[in-house]
Amino acid sequence: MLFNSYIFIFIFLPVTLLGYYLINHFKKYSIAKLFLAGMSLWFYAYFNLYYLFIIIGSVIFNYSLSYIIDRYYRKNSSSVSESMQKIFLLTGVLANLSLLFYFKYFDFLLDNINYFFNAGLRLHNILLPLGISFFTFQQLSFIIDRAKLKAPHYNFTNYLCFVTFFPQLVAGPIVLYEEMIPQFEDKNKKSFNTDNFSKGLMFFVIGLSKKVLLADVLAMPANHGFSNAGFLDTPSVLVTALCFTFQLYFDFSGYSDMAIGLGRMFNIELPVNFNSPYHATTVKEFWQRWHITLSKFFFRYVYIPAGGSRKGKLRTTFNVFLVFFLSGIWHGANWTFFIWGAAHGLMVAFDNLYLIGSVPANANQNSSDSKKQKVPKIKLPRFVGWLYTFMFWSLSLLFFGSDSISTSITMFKNLFAFKNTGYIYKLASSINTSEFYLVNKAVSMKAPQYSNYVYLFLLCLVLVISALVIKAKNARQIVLERPLTTKKAVGFAVLFIWCVISFSQISTFIYFNF
Repeated sequence: MLFNSYIFIFIFLPVTLLGYYLINHFKKYSIAKLFLAGMSLWFYAYFNLYYLFIIIGSVIFNYSLSYIIDRYYRKNSSSVSESMQKIFLLTGVLANLSLLFYFKYFDFLLDNINYFFNAGLRLHNILLPLGISFFTFQQLSFIIDRAKLKAPHYNFTNYLCFVTFFPQLVAGPIVLYEEMIPQFEDKNKKSFNTDNFSKGLMFFVIGLSKKVLLADVLAMPANHGFSNAGFLDTPSVLVTALCFTFQLYFDFSGYSDMAIGLGRMFNIELPVNFNSPYHATTVKEFWQRWHITLSKFFFRYVYIPAGGSRKGKLRTTFNVFLVFFLSGIWHGANWTFFIWGAAHGLMVAFDNLYLIGSVPANANQNSSDSKKQKVPKIKLPRFVGWLYTFMFWSLSLLFFGSDSISTSITMFKNLFAFKNTGYIYKLASSINTSEFYLVNKAVSMKAPQYSNYVYLFLLCLVLVISALVIKAKNARQIVLERPLTTKKAVGFAVLFIWCVISFSQISTFIYFNF
């Protein structure tokens, strides 16, 4: 079930909200949580009933392991052996990663064995369950800390809600148990809250608008460009990269905004996942603003255990690279993601050397904390830092958006061929939205000789609007910094109606594939 669908907005969401708060009204808190978990599982099974058995099996395994750990530590509270801690830890980590590996990487492994060794192994064509990377990482965080005695053993209904809560189930944010389970236990969050609901609705509409009105439109030229890489010239590669850069942000941050909004409707605070990443002036800063919850997971469960910055510069550099390389692998079973992750690992490691870069916005050389603030030796204007960061990100997405290394190489070859064949008009004409239908129809009938220029103008218009939206305040600033006024409410209502009308162009979210 998609957030941007009639069945979700007009059936699933109202029924879930009404049922949840009605049951809580009669103080049947456990039943209300079971109802919410049941509706979340219906939401997940709507995509494919087969997925339901996978997530339920994963939940039962991890909760059972937590229960076994709890029983063992209760019996041996006075003499807990380190060897048993390691056994519990390895069992939880290997079981969860094995599940993820089988569904996401097993065919990729077989395919590469066939390619490099001419082995002729039969591929299994395994169907990738939606959101498996997200709910696996969430449970990994819990089971790792359980084995280390850093997390308590919760009751089953709270744990089930933590894993299956539908707003973040399929594409994040990646939530940690200590962020979520205490909220499900809090009885003060069981009553309908008008302020939370109104803010949640605003978050949802902003995210829906990003997805439906911008990401889905930008997807048309972006998909056309990646599908026809061999025909692109220099301008069309640049436009394809720019369209995909904007599309990816609006698609993923739009989902995160909707998830945060839906969470607020249920009085549940989900963590921020995006903080205006396209305002960043270094690659390192970019990753402090982009997919924040994934970075937090890797920092906590990979970077710190690997030694963090405690074992010298060389080890720190390796740990940083490792985090981003694993992040690339997390995104998908394709060498393009491996290269993409490694490239970002190298750039962040370079940024950590503070040799060259823009001066941090909060740097104050006259403050008493100036010694603690690392400033690059060669200081660049912030605009130069922003341009360099944005260009690097956009070009790296030529790997991220390609289905193979050969496609991405073709894109780079055509980019640096410095040729112009006019293919950009073909790219622009791929935009086919209801908003532009009348314009395109009128031009094709009255002045067909100008149709190419009109298509190009409309594409440029979409890109300009996208840039202005990115430059403006983000969803959190819009919703939380200023109170809701009549003018603001009317604006949100217009956006919502516009989005609903545009549902004829329904598409899935990019991060459903991860």
